Order: sequence, then structure tokens, then C-alpha cells
Amino acid sequence: MSDNYEDAYARSLADPDAFWLEAAGAIDWIDRPRTGWTDGLGWFVDGTLNSCYNAVDRHVAAGRGGDVAVIYESPVTGARQRIDFDTLLDRVSRTAGMLADLGVGKGDRVIIYMPMIPETLFAMLACARIGAIHSVVFGGFAAPELAKRIDDATPRVLLTASCGIEGGRILPYKPLVDHALDLAAHRVEHVLLLQRPQCAADLIPGRDRDWAEGYDAAAPTPCVPVAATDPLYILYTSGTTGTPKGVVRQNGGHAVALAWSMRHIYGIKPGETFWAASDVGWVVGHSYIVYGPLIAGCTTLLFEGKPVGTPDAGTFWRTIADHRVDIFFTAPTAIRAVRKEDPDGGFIRDIGTGRLRAMFLAGERADPDTLLWAEQHLDMPVIDHWWQTELGWPAVATCLGLGDERRRAGSAGFPVPGFRFAVLGDDGVSVAPGASGHMTVATPLPPGCYSSLWNNAEGYGRAFQSFAGHYESGDAGHVDSDGFVHIMGRTDDIINVAGHRLSTGQIEQIIAAHPAVAECAVIGADDGLKGMVPIAFAITKSGVDAGDALPGEIVSLVRQELGPVAALKQVHIVGALPKTRSGKILRAAIRGIVNGADVGIPPTIENPDALAKIAELMQSRQHAAAT
Repeated sequence: MSDNYEDAYARSLADPDAFWLEAAGAIDWIDRPRTGWTDGLGWFVDGTLNSCYNAVDRHVAAGRGGDVAVIYESPVTGARQRIDFDTLLDRVSRTAGMLADLGVGKGDRVIIYMPMIPETLFAMLACARIGAIHSVVFGGFAAPELAKRIDDATPRVLLTASCGIEGGRILPYKPLVDHALDLAAHRVEHVLLLQRPQCAADLIPGRDRDWAEGYDAAAPTPCVPVAATDPLYILYTSGTTGTPKGVVRQNGGHAVALAWSMRHIYGIKPGETFWAASDVGWVVGHSYIVYGPLIAGCTTLLFEGKPVGTPDAGTFWRTIADHRVDIFFTAPTAIRAVRKEDPDGGFIRDIGTGRLRAMFLAGERADPDTLLWAEQHLDMPVIDHWWQTELGWPAVATCLGLGDERRRAGSAGFPVPGFRFAVLGDDGVSVAPGASGHMTVATPLPPGCYSSLWNNAEGYGRAFQSFAGHYESGDAGHVDSDGFVHIMGRTDDIINVAGHRLSTGQIEQIIAAHPAVAECAVIGADDGLKGMVPIAFAITKSGVDAGDALPGEIVSLVRQELGPVAALKQVHIVGALPKTRSGKILRAAIRGIVNGADVGIPPTIENPDALAKIAELMQSRQHAAAT
């Protein structure tokens, strides 16, 4: 393949089948595909492979068994491990044997509710090894959210650990798991629990199994051939109704796309070290902690810690220098947190960045100030790029591996080869350069993008209904006159809090369950650290004395139901919510006021006084904060 962006992009659009069949040569196939895209089925329908084999076994077979595959760094516990490909193969194949001993086989679902430890990575790869479909659930989610995912995926087995560690706080997982299983209608056959030394958990006889005992009794298990179109995993993302959407990723397209992206977007080579400072509960962790780097034959860094406080704002740079990281990937919110603690970049100067040659940002829009601060202090390319859980890998980027270093603060770069973008107005017509509209991608989507939603064909179809022949991303943006793509924010009620996509509708449902609340609205407010944070406005039921305690009760309720990831801290009790004459709450107007925009009185408003009172409330709050 050419190392020229323009050539690669043109070829990917002119003949997508030829382009991606050529890219498929980077993967070891049992049956190499001769077919590209097939409507209704996906990519490489005649191909057979195993994703675990491509991530682990083939590197051992190539004589690289002694090379480091995984570095585990845990500043919160002081643990550090370097795991070579030989050891990784042994751990993964025996973990697969442990699952097989519990009756797990091809097509079965396995929920993984675990912290950032090597066993989590082993478990994901072990599922892929035997053709089981894993569904990783971020450990910060509360029991009701875990229960929803259990009922949708109907797993045979649930894997967990006794605890996670959030900063310096021990978070016991077993009570959350037990509560979720009580709430769920689906009955899992077994819970497999890894005891961590920081916190012991009790096992329920008959259902629960000890991880260490099961692992010690297990024999290594070989890879199972799967079709390219067989599901590799289900990853749940927030839906606009509060019901999670189970994004399904196919084995073949996923492997091809990630292998291509490691070389051509990130410009990293086998044997180099790649660090994505994310969590395996999110799509970044799936694509660029576990599968992408290992498929590409790189060393991947698994990090259990925070950008600040473990122990300080120099944690990232210390880890990068100690482990000779070549390419670093994190969220803008992490860099904002580092900048807040170390505005002059003193830790960067004192520690250095070793052999790091570029930093990539994704998860939410990288504001220009943060990006330019990082580029100034790191003295290297800092590259914003954009993608989604549904897409699975970057759709807009500066493709470093294709020799492209063009960047513009505020833009995520250029369309990645394979992605044909269109910015459309509400009427479905392309807007003029520089004008904002709906960010869409022409179908068929390239390999690696989602193929369906688990048990939700209707929901999957909705993403392709608004604009014929296009996937609607749900984001608004524009393309400037030089071709740079600018993603500006969501067009629906999904907000992005520090890289975590949350549904404001879901938060509203939780608040509305409070016995004192009659109605509420939640909007996403711009935040200098987290990108966005939710702010709630609630009306109490007639005759109810709200009292000063109600906002705190609402915050606690949301935290209990959704988990601390919701980051709800501001709750305002108001007399009325601004509405249209048809009864719709004017959330866009509220959002504009909260974010400091000059909002006029909408012509359809039924109660303009309600909007004016919210404006007064926000002004008084800003004045109080300023003084």
C-alpha cells in the first residue's frame, strides 16, 4: 500500500473491495476471503479466522515468544508486570480452558465486569479464542445498569473480581454483581470471581467459582475457527431512551481495520510500545488496549490509575519514559486534568517523554487551548481524531503512518480512508463548505464498524433511516474550505462527560423517580475539565416542600442508579420548565442559556417567564461564583 494519504483515500473510495481485500493480507486467515462487502451480511463473508490467534499465537509462531506483549502498570497498587507473548499465550489458552470447563462455547455470551488488570485482557482474548462473545461492562456502572446488560446479552457466565480501585478508594465489585443478578430476569449459570488482595469477597455456593482454582485445574485450549462475520463482542453504549444499545462487532472486519489503523493512522511498527490510557470497558480499550496493538505485534500498556493523584500530575510522563512508549493515546479530559495541576508543564520538563513521538486525543472534542498547550510543552505532534463506539476505530484523523502531519486546532483532521463523509442539512442536501449540518458517512461503512445492535434490529436501522444511503452519526459539524473536518457536538440528547457517553433522557428518568419530583430536564453544560457535565432542573410536585436537601438527594439517586460516572453535581429546583405550546421542553434554549449563549425568546414558547427565570438563576450563580 502507498504511504500517501491522498492516494490511499482515493483508492479506498474508487474500489473499496479491492482496497480492503488487500488490507486483509495483514491478517492470518484460515480461509482467506475473496469477497469484500456483501449487503446484509458484512465484510469478508467467505473468510475464516480467529482473532485471538492473530493477537497472540501467530507472534509466538513467528519466533517472537520472548518479546514483551503486555506491560501492566498499577500506580494505585504498586504492581508492575511485563508479560511476553509466550506467557500471554499460556495465560489466555488456560483461561479459555477454564471457560470451556464451565460449558462456554462458540456463540455463548460472557459478561466481563472487571478492573484494569491483566486477567481482564486474558478473559477477553480467551473468549475470542473459543468463539464466545464477550461483553465487557465498565466497573464504574451501578447494579441496575449491569442488570440491563445481563438481561439483554443473556450471558452463560459472568466474570468479575473482588474489587476495583478508584484513585485511593477500594470499590468492592461483588455486592454490585450480586445486586445486579438479583435485579436481572436472566439467570447466569456461574459467576467466576478473581480474589484481589485488596478486598476479599464471599462466594455463593453452587453459582460462584473461584478464579484461581478454576485456572489451576484448566488445560490449555486451542483456537476455534470462526467466520469473519461471526460476532466477536457486544459493547453497550447509552441509548437516547436510557436503554443501552449493544453494539456488535464482527471478527473479520474488526481485525483488518485495526491492523490497518495501527500502521497507517498511528504509524506504529511491530515491537514498538503503544499506550491507550483508557479503560477496557470502553471502545478505546477494546480497540487500542487489547486487540489493535496485539494484532499489530506491538507491546500494549495496561494502566490502572488516573492522570493525576496516582501519585501526581507527572504519572503519564513518568510511565511513558519508564516503559519507552512510542505512541500515546488519551482523552482531552485527562490532559485538561494534568494541565490544571501542572499549568507550566513542570513535570514534562523534569521527567521528559522518552522516545514518545506523538500523542493522539479522542473521546470528546479537543478544545484548541488544551491541544496547543500539550503540543507546546511536549514539542511533538498532538493529534485530535474522532470516532464512536459504533464505528470502532478512527473515522477522522491525521494519518501519521501515511506521511500526513497536517493539523488544525479545533479539527479532528481528514476523513480516514474508507470513510466517505457528507455534511447534510435537515433536508438531506449537502451543505456548503464551512456550513454546519449532520455529520454522516455514506454506506457501506468500512470494515470494523458495527454490523448490528444485539437484539435490536429496529434500533440499528434507525441510524440509517434519516438520510438514505448514509449512517447518521448523531454529531453536528462542518468541513472547512481546506477539507479539515470539525466535529462540534451531539445533535441528540447524548452528552459526552470526560469521554463517557451518557443519555440525558436516562438521567431524567432516574430523577423523575424521586417521590418529590413532578418533572425535570437535564442538559449538557460545557465544562473546562470534562468537556460536558449534566445539569438538572426539577419541578416538585404540588404541595411538596422541597427543602434544601432535595438537590443532594437527587444527586445521590443518580449516583446510585447510574454510578459516579454520571458526574451530576448541579440540581436546580425551579417553578416551571419552558415549553412549547405542544408541551415539549425547550432543552436547546435551556442549554444555550446555561452555556452563556444569547438566547432569544422562541416563537413557539408557551411560558416565556420560565425561560427568563432560568436565565436569572444562571446569572446569579455566575455572579456568586465570580465573587
